Amino acid sequence: MPLRPIDLAREHGLSTQAVRNYEEAGILPPAGRSASGYRHYDERHAAALWAFLALVPGHGHREAAAILCAVHSGALERALQLLDEGHARLAEDRRTLEAARTALAHLPDDPPPAAADRPTHIGPLAHRLGLRPATLREWERAGLVSPSRDARTGYRVYTPAQVRELRLAEQLRRGGHGLAATAEILHRLRDAGGPEAVRPTLTAWQARLTARGRALLSGAAALHACLDLIERPAPPTP
Repeated sequence: MPLRPIDLAREHGLSTQAVRNYEEAGILPPAGRSASGYRHYDERHAAALWAFLALVPGHGHREAAAILCAVHSGALERALQLLDEGHARLAEDRRTLEAARTALAHLPDDPPPAAADRPTHIGPLAHRLGLRPATLREWERAGLVSPSRDARTGYRVYTPAQVRELRLAEQLRRGGHGLAATAEILHRLRDAGGPEAVRPTLTAWQARLTARGRALLSGAAALHACLDLIERPAPPTP
């Protein structure tokens, strides 16, 4: 049975213009036309729209659109590759979360308050962490920390919060995590307010990853149903 643009739009709470835009973008296959020139869709278009909307929560709008465009252009392998990359990103995020948990669990206790309140320079800090000053400079170039400079001497000055971050970075690096992954974890910690503040957020972080995993599954199932319909012969034009 032919479907009008408004039939697809109403089912998903969209405007008819949005449906037409999705078609023009390649997210939906080209619509058929009646003798009077009106668009008409069928179950393949409905399945494609459903698949796109199901893919968005897990992959994002741009990647979901790219997957459907690849499908409709006959590039199935590209569509499957994009699908795999979404799962790979989730797996990497899970590893990042686990690394943060492990590093926080093994982070040494803070030094006495008198020592913790004092900024420090690169030499004493490197000695405290068991690293070379060159390693701390490399970490700075990689974006792990950005120490200020002493106005008189030009030496790097690390705040107590930065020292804490570098101790965590040392744990992560010792655990085999690369500089990019370590920088990402530290960035998340800063957004949360530091190592102490991030501990309660780990559960929420895990919940978001679980929701994303479920969304990836839902999107893949909807795409599978869409592919099944696309592979069927098109219905005759009324």
